[in-house]
Amino acid sequence: MIVERPRIIFMGTPDFAVPSVRALVEAGYPVVSVVTAPDKPRGRGQQVSFTAVKEEALRLSIPVLQPDLLKDPSFAATLEALSADLMVVVAFRILPPSVFTLPRLGAFNLHASLLPRYRGAAPIQWAVINGDTETGVTTFLLQQKVDTGSVLLQERSPIGPHETAGDLHDRLALIGAEVVIRTVRGLADGTLTPRAQDDTLATAAPKLFKEDGRLDWNRPATALYNRIRGLSPIPTAWTMLGEHVWKIYRSRVVEVSATGAIPGTVIGLDRASCIIQTGEGALALEEVMLEGRKRMGIEEFLRGYRIALGTKVGP
Repeated sequence: MIVERPRIIFMGTPDFAVPSVRALVEAGYPVVSVVTAPDKPRGRGQQVSFTAVKEEALRLSIPVLQPDLLKDPSFAATLEALSADLMVVVAFRILPPSVFTLPRLGAFNLHASLLPRYRGAAPIQWAVINGDTETGVTTFLLQQKVDTGSVLLQERSPIGPHETAGDLHDRLALIGAEVVIRTVRGLADGTLTPRAQDDTLATAAPKLFKEDGRLDWNRPATALYNRIRGLSPIPTAWTMLGEHVWKIYRSRVVEVSATGAIPGTVIGLDRASCIIQTGEGALALEEVMLEGRKRMGIEEFLRGYRIALGTKVGP
C-alpha cells in the first residue's frame, strides 16, 4: 500500500523526541495529534510544567493528548477516530496492542542504540559506561515485547573518547530525527523490508538509579572515567566528600599514581586540579558539584572549598 502523505500520530515525552516531531512537520507530514505524558509538578518548586514534546507541539499548533491510562478503551477510541495511517513513537511509555495496531501502516519506535544491543530504558548511558566506541539509532516495528520488533532502519555513529551521555544524547536525537523521516518515507512508499532481530545478540540497558552513580574507587581509572561520562548529566556519578555528596560530571585519566596509596585518596592537588588514586591509575576531576552548591569547574570549586592532600573520598 502506497500512501503519499501519511497521517501521523506522534508519541513522545522528553527532549530526545523533540527533533523528530519537528522534522516530521518540517517535512510536510500531517501530524494529526501528539500524545505525551500528563502535566506534573517538576523541579524544586514543584510547579506544574509541560513535557518537552508538549511544548513543541503547542508551538507547532498540533493537538495534544495526555492520557493517564494507555489501556483505557476511550483512549484507543479517540486515536481510532483520528484515522491515522502511521504511529511514530520516540521515548514514550509501553503501548498496549490495542493502541499500536490501530494505524494501517503500523507503528514504529526510534531507539537510541543498534538493536538488539542495549534493549531497555538507558541505551545511551550504558554504551558510554561500557566504553563503546560506536553506537547509533534504530527504527523498528512495535510488538508486545519491548524493543524486540523487526528492524526497519539503522544509522551508526561513533562515540567520541571524551563524549558524555548528555553530549551523545543530543547528537543521536538529531540523527534519529533524520532516520524517522527516512522510515516514514519507506513505509509510505512500501520500500522498507523489516528484518527480524537476532535475540541471541541482545544486551540489556536497564534504567539507572542514584545508587548506580556511586563510584567504587577500587576500580580502574578508565572504568571510573567511563562511568562518570556515562552518567553525566543524569543521574550523575558521585562520591562522598566528608558528610556531603560530591557529584562528578567530567574527569580525565592521568598517568600520575602514588605507590601504596589507598584508592579514593587525593594524591595530587594544586589550584587547578584534584587527582584521586583509583584501583589502577588515577583520575583528575574536571567538573563537580558539592551537595547544596552549584555545578562548577574544579578550579572554581577549589577556590571555595579547602581539600588537603591525603583526603579520603568515598565510603
